[in-house]
Amino acid sequence: MTVFEGHFQQTHDLKFAVVVSRFNILVTEKLLSACEDALKRHGIEVGPQSSQLDYAWVPGCFEIPMTARHLVLSNRYDAVICLGAVIRGQTDHYDHVASEVTKGIQALGFQTGVPVVFGVLTTDTMQQALERAGVKANLGWEYGMTAIEMANLTRSIRGPVLQTARPELLDVPNSNLH
Repeated sequence: MTVFEGHFQQTHDLKFAVVVSRFNILVTEKLLSACEDALKRHGIEVGPQSSQLDYAWVPGCFEIPMTARHLVLSNRYDAVICLGAVIRGQTDHYDHVASEVTKGIQALGFQTGVPVVFGVLTTDTMQQALERAGVKANLGWEYGMTAIEMANLTRSIRGPVLQTARPELLDVPNSNLH
């Protein structure tokens, strides 16, 4: 019997990308800081000179899936972490954005086999978002840990070669990633 399980060791050769929304930056910067802390404490180089962590800043959460798709298709990353915050307002805009971002991120991981971490907070109020980004706990740490574990799990199943993100895998009818 073979048992596949992610781990937090042997991170020196893993490479990650983080897609961060500038909208609600008060929240997303806190998520990013905790995510970087989790990665750094587990041996990932963090910062401007890092060869293991790249950043993509996007205007809002709606742009996260498309940018994550480009990163995944570059075949350079073991996992892509998506960070954002969608906060309910007085219109139904929240429902549309939250739904499409969730579907886009989920579909990207399914279609490519590359772990794409859903780190987008969907809350009713700014206070709830701030609580999840550092006031009570910081989910950014969990998103970093999830990326490490899933990158190692995926490698243990398929091997270290990043060849699963082939464009032909994305030719799925009715996909919102085209």
